[in-house]
Amino acid sequence: MEEQKQTHMPQANNRRLVLFPTPAQGHINPMLQLANILQSRGFSITLIHTHFNSPTQTDDRHFTFLPISDRLSLTEASKENLLSFPTVLSSNCAAPFRDCLAGLLADGPIACLITDAIWHFSQSVADGFGIPRIVLRTGSVSSFLVYAALPMLREKGYLPKQGVGLLSSVFLSLSL
Repeated sequence: MEEQKQTHMPQANNRRLVLFPTPAQGHINPMLQLANILQSRGFSITLIHTHFNSPTQTDDRHFTFLPISDRLSLTEASKENLLSFPTVLSSNCAAPFRDCLAGLLADGPIACLITDAIWHFSQSVADGFGIPRIVLRTGSVSSFLVYAALPMLREKGYLPKQGVGLLSSVFLSLSL
């Protein structure tokens, strides 16, 4: 028996958007700036966020803020695990995000999902619900180049280094 996929296609008058930033200031602030612009154009904004580094909810913003569980331990949230942090966070947030989005859809259609580029799993979730998705890339060209270089640095054994500060080990290895 073929399983039918429930589709929530945006309607012409549907002005409801859901935004999901990565919990880092360089990601939250641009997403909130975009939310303010979209709200000024008549869109209703719901912001899904993790408990870790939650955005400040002020009275002057007319957004709906919905926290989801990130299930991060103190070790996982530490700066020492910077390279594994996005992977752990994505793994921990996929199911709570899907459940939160399903709850929002029970209240009515969503015109579009806008997520941070780090939330790779959000594309399959959006596809599963039939919601269009846009990715907001908050980094600069230089950060894009760093991401592109990470596989090569891992392949050559520069990352991860144990027992030495991350940046100093990379710079020492590159200068040899």
